[in-house]
Amino acid sequence: MSIIQDIRDKYAKLTVVLIALALVGFILTDYFSGQSRGMSGGPSSTIGVVNGKKINFDDFSRKVTQAEESMKAQGYPAQMASQQALEQAWNQEISQLLLAEEFEKLGINVGKKELGDILYGANAPADIKQQFTDEKTGQFNASLAKQNIDQILKKGTEEQKANINAYINQLVNLRMSDKYFALLANTSVYPRWQIEKQNADNALMAKISLVRESYSSIPDSSVKVDDSEIADYISKNKSFFKQNESRSINFVTFRAAPSAKDSADVKNQLMGQYENFKKAENLEQYLAGEGSNFYGGYINGKTIQIAVKDSIFKTPVGELYGPYLDGGSYSLARMLGVRQMPDTVNIRHILISTQSRDTATAYKLADSLKTAIAAGSSFDSLVARFSDDPGSKDKGGKYENVPSGQMVPAFNDYIFLNPAGSKGIVKTDFGYHYIEILSQKGSGTAYKVAYLSREIIASQETDNAALNEANMFAGDSRDLKSFEANFEKNLKPKGFQKGIATDITPSGSDIRGLGVSRNLVRAIYDAKKGEVLQPERVDDNYVVAVVTEVLEEGTMSPARARLAGAEGPIRNKKKAEILKKKIGTVTTLEDAVAKLGGGRSIETADSIRISSAISASLGYEPKVTGAAFNPANKGKLVPEVIAGQQGVYVVRVDNQTTTPVTDGDVNAQREARYQQAKQNLTNQYSPNNPMGILRNAADIKDKRSNRY
Repeated sequence: MSIIQDIRDKYAKLTVVLIALALVGFILTDYFSGQSRGMSGGPSSTIGVVNGKKINFDDFSRKVTQAEESMKAQGYPAQMASQQALEQAWNQEISQLLLAEEFEKLGINVGKKELGDILYGANAPADIKQQFTDEKTGQFNASLAKQNIDQILKKGTEEQKANINAYINQLVNLRMSDKYFALLANTSVYPRWQIEKQNADNALMAKISLVRESYSSIPDSSVKVDDSEIADYISKNKSFFKQNESRSINFVTFRAAPSAKDSADVKNQLMGQYENFKKAENLEQYLAGEGSNFYGGYINGKTIQIAVKDSIFKTPVGELYGPYLDGGSYSLARMLGVRQMPDTVNIRHILISTQSRDTATAYKLADSLKTAIAAGSSFDSLVARFSDDPGSKDKGGKYENVPSGQMVPAFNDYIFLNPAGSKGIVKTDFGYHYIEILSQKGSGTAYKVAYLSREIIASQETDNAALNEANMFAGDSRDLKSFEANFEKNLKPKGFQKGIATDITPSGSDIRGLGVSRNLVRAIYDAKKGEVLQPERVDDNYVVAVVTEVLEEGTMSPARARLAGAEGPIRNKKKAEILKKKIGTVTTLEDAVAKLGGGRSIETADSIRISSAISASLGYEPKVTGAAFNPANKGKLVPEVIAGQQGVYVVRVDNQTTTPVTDGDVNAQREARYQQAKQNLTNQYSPNNPMGILRNAADIKDKRSNRY
């Protein structure tokens, strides 16, 4: 890591916040400097439709790119960043369109005066404040901000006007969203009578006697459920049997990872550079030419994370250790130096960047600051006014508990190889730093080591062998039947495994059990059910897949619904009818015992509560609990056999009593319920989450797979 990494980290977090709030405007500095961002023109395609409103591909693509760049800046792998950015932008686009409909229905808007407060008020956006804050006074100049924005809206280029308007629109949408959610939150009401009624119900306690018979007493094989019954059940419970568009595949992988020979070849290639690496004088230039990075600073041995570091540390200065395996590479390590130095350092600095000024001017300014500080000028004031490092500017230029290796080499070596109290100017790639070492902690041995690495990759021979084997299998597998037969006959005896991947979505790229491959997903969706695909490279494998299932968006088929659990409730209902018929007319518990036979006995369930969904003696049986608290059943035998969740029940309600109410502060309970309701509005997993409700009711057509 380096100073510039801290800068990137800070702004990456800011970007994530802006994206999360749907503020997809552009950095204002570019607006005022008139830099072009390359807006695409011409006719645009549709990437999706939400309740009849089209989503423009070009606009959507820019939002995906912005989200992807933000994620990459945070260290996300490229493929993961690409897929997550696509999903994030899609979800935000849907949310914005659905909320826009709500704003229109409810008359929620932002007036001219309110917009002025959003842009130029006390809580103006951070980027506007930063652009128009006086460096000397630290005060935000709202008038100057308004003047510049108005000027662009009147006389700026068409691109600048479009960008500013897009930025303002997002701020307006954010404010309207705040109003919308506040409106919903403030309409949550729990009346006193409702709380009092619930408290009274919760105080009730019942005791029952019962005879039960479990559904498991009847074998499943004796109760048939046909497709017409499944279809009828689906029609009455459609919300539980929705299905999204997806595909399933069977697949076989052919390993194209580096072979033992490939690994040995790479090791030998590295050994061929042994003497050149050992004798190289300009290591930075030499390693750059070999495709390796060079960090020329000392690093505390405690922070070096290499499995063979103890062997490297024993290597004399000027000598090499290796080749050794380091992950997927072979490496050589050249020991350049050994020093004692602190574990961590506290420093403060002022960066005079050479990005916006020439080297001579930057050094002159840094030297002037050094002189001013020596003469007694306030370090904090000079940091605030002159430092170009936003990662430390708002902290008085301080970096605390800095470990070795975090800063760029020249900066690193100055703060670790000089004693506390040292002050000086250091040149790095970012400019000139005036540095003061405030304090140092701990002590340990530090090493300066150069590394030459060669990644172990598959040779063309290895790759061709895997591809040829995959092509042969695919060529002999014309459909699902021959795919399965070919695998069983030719591959399974060799130790190959057949994989299954389900729920592959049209716009997805991550295939369970395989990895990430957008190309393979496209091929799956271009194919028909039963079609065998040509080999596709995924990570270190060639994959041959056959499409085994094609599901369209809509309602599940009876066969699919069986797998989703539709058969169980239907079968239990049939079993309940069989058991109820066996018991016949309910007269006494003893009579039910006699009719059921099999050593049945009368059981007692005490201390049953309405407030407890699950009873220790009953489990989850809401119908039995309901019967226990029906006033008409007190002291009586319930006249009907109850078909419950786990079996059938013959119940006698022995007693219904009331216990003292332990939580009687109605006002406190009302407030707690209100606060919980507000929290549920922002909890995406809550059934009361407004966006979830709106999405479930919306007509959303996802066409991303046409372009991504």
